[in-house]
Amino acid sequence: MGVFVELTSEAEDVLLAPSSVQFGGVWIAAVAVASIGIACGDDGATLAKGTDGGAGESSRADAAHALDGADSATADVGMPSYDGESAADGSDDLGVNVDAPDVDGDDGTAATDSADQSDGSDADDGGDSTLSDASEDAGGDAILVDGTRDASDANESQAEAGDDGSSPEADAGAGCLSPVDDGGVLAATPPMGWNSWNRFQGNISEILIEQVASAMATSGMRDAGYEYVNLDDMWQATSRDASGNIVPDPQRFPSGMKALADYVHCLGLKIGIYSDRGTQTCSGRPGSYGYETQDAQTYAAWGIDYLKYDNCNAAPGSDLQTDYTTMGLALAATGRPVVFSLCAWWFYPWEPTVGNLWRTTTDITDTWTSFTSLLDKNGGDTSQYADSSYAPPGLSQYAGPGHWNDPDMLEVGNGGMTDTEDQTQFSMWAMMAAPLITGNDPRFMSQATHDTLTNADVIAVDQDPLGQQGQPISASPTLEVWKKQLVGVETYAVALLNRTDDAANITVAWSELGLTSGIATVRDLWAKQDLGLMIDQYTAAVPSHGVVMLEVVGQ
Repeated sequence: MGVFVELTSEAEDVLLAPSSVQFGGVWIAAVAVASIGIACGDDGATLAKGTDGGAGESSRADAAHALDGADSATADVGMPSYDGESAADGSDDLGVNVDAPDVDGDDGTAATDSADQSDGSDADDGGDSTLSDASEDAGGDAILVDGTRDASDANESQAEAGDDGSSPEADAGAGCLSPVDDGGVLAATPPMGWNSWNRFQGNISEILIEQVASAMATSGMRDAGYEYVNLDDMWQATSRDASGNIVPDPQRFPSGMKALADYVHCLGLKIGIYSDRGTQTCSGRPGSYGYETQDAQTYAAWGIDYLKYDNCNAAPGSDLQTDYTTMGLALAATGRPVVFSLCAWWFYPWEPTVGNLWRTTTDITDTWTSFTSLLDKNGGDTSQYADSSYAPPGLSQYAGPGHWNDPDMLEVGNGGMTDTEDQTQFSMWAMMAAPLITGNDPRFMSQATHDTLTNADVIAVDQDPLGQQGQPISASPTLEVWKKQLVGVETYAVALLNRTDDAANITVAWSELGLTSGIATVRDLWAKQDLGLMIDQYTAAVPSHGVVMLEVVGQ
């Protein structure tokens, strides 16, 4: 069962000028439709990527593929299926033959080292189906469709870059974009990006990461502000090398992390990686305990921009604060700006002096109950914190430019919550100035998921440079009013949150916001509509498990 997508002359423009396409109500990054990604060469050419359908290894066979607008080309590719069914029904004449491996990971368990690891290719048939292995000479400009980067183009920056941790994108050639500069303040606003764990757990490979990065670059996510492509656990080999260096799994990342970082940087994005303060990670791969300096120098040499540091398998006699501080100092000593994300599963008052963001919660799951529980733990319900350090305003007092409370990743688009609930999670994370790290599959998004994740008005609330974390100001624990001060005179974001099972009216009074007059302009951020002047208050009908999000400016 599959769908066949013909790469006609119209598709040539898709490859050369990456964008995204939509059919069946699903956004698919054009360069990822055929399980390919973008690679950038010095001449600005677009290089495409393929995969091997065997045991997770990349195809190393180069095949020149030319399109002149007259001929078409096809490629067998693997498209993920989250329910074991084909990603399409095969009835649409769309031209790329899509087999549908099951991307496992819905059970919340880590993957094992077996041939069925999902790398974005079809590993179920055990065969040798190279996915992009046709060659066609139509006399036009060649687009390489192969399983490797072009050694003379895409990897040139890797050959030229030194081991000093300097940013590789400056040498990546005219075909590359540059990641957005931080302006001298690391994590000046809450980090935005993607992490592999929620959707894929340990089922990751360089092909999958390249496809995701390509999708982020072409679907509007990068332009909306998502910049980090973060690998979670199980990118590592099962042991260090003979010199004690941390190394990637050679089957799933055969080109190495430096080449993958160059690729991601070339798309104008940044790359993150995962480790653990213990002797092993949560999935049993090598941890960084005792190797902090060596690992930090390795990450810098690879061009890593973000480190998530977990809290499993602590060494006997070790100290939580000491372990996190040691890695923080090691990263700083490299001279490379690396966002340091502490994942100690709770908030400790020393964390803002060590990292740029810190997990205040346990792991999220894709349910309304889990989402609202984490919302409360991150500051929506300060009464649960018995320590006097968390007296009102609770954890919100610790948030600000360069340091953020992290209630874990977004579950938007993963299917466990409704579109309304997804929108509510996104809204409340923005209200709390939380990192917006998505956990979905950016290659295949519904229209609702795409629109939620790329809503510029809501993202602007999260990224407001004042950096204040919003707080609940209403007495009701179920029909809630939250406020977040924004840059500008008497300017606030307001969220009207309905936790009940029925639609309800919720009112925010201007006096609750502290406005000096009884008149304010109101904009509905999800309707993207200016509602005009409102006297004293505003009332909205809010659906069950929904939110109405406003910008209110006193007049």
